[in-house]
Amino acid sequence: MITCKKLFAVGLIVTLCSALFAQTKVQKSSSSKNSETSVESEYLSDIDSEIITSLAQSDEYDNKLVALQYLSEAVENGNLSDGVVQALDKLAGEGISSQTRQNGRVMNNFPDIRREACLLLGKVKTEHAKNTLVSIAVADNEPMVISAAVRSLGDIGINDNDEVIDAIAFANRRNEVLNPTSSLALEVLNAFEVLAPTAENKKTMIDAIARIAVDYNYVTPVRQKAYKLLKAMSAEGNSGSSSKKSSAN
Repeated sequence: MITCKKLFAVGLIVTLCSALFAQTKVQKSSSSKNSETSVESEYLSDIDSEIITSLAQSDEYDNKLVALQYLSEAVENGNLSDGVVQALDKLAGEGISSQTRQNGRVMNNFPDIRREACLLLGKVKTEHAKNTLVSIAVADNEPMVISAAVRSLGDIGINDNDEVIDAIAFANRRNEVLNPTSSLALEVLNAFEVLAPTAENKKTMIDAIARIAVDYNYVTPVRQKAYKLLKAMSAEGNSGSSSKKSSAN
């Protein structure tokens, strides 16, 4: 005769086996779903890259705006694939490095598109992005685009052999003569403030800041910032000299 204890033990074993089987089934199902989700995400990512590239290469202004929306989301989500970066390169030079002409007239000169692309490149923070932005800063003729390129160069912070500082100074010098713009001058000062510690030779940067400080084409707050930046750099220079003398003694 089976005792109550034996019945209880058998029932407990059956219950545990059922629970274990159910848990295993759930884990397998979850693993399968995760695998499917991963494959689906990769597939959708590839589709997005194709869509973005197609939109960026379109001649239509509205399509480029949609491409920028896709690109903004991609960059914010950490998607810095070759397709995303190439699309940003394309849009940053839209109408300057790549032109579509009709009867001799440039049909794809969209400064606002270039501006937004330059700002997004500043979030990429790579050597390639820096090189693209340097090219835009020295080649573009729209202050709003150059301002965005300069801001992004400051955000990236790469300045090997003073290449970036020299490019920013060149861009600002050209616009001082052709079209002095306070907003651009302010971005130049902000970028110089960030890049100053990386400068091997500060002369080019100091000359540019000094010209902004005394140029009354710029609004007073911009000129005041230039004076403050010069003063701060002078104080740092004196501090560095004092430290070297103290160390020598």
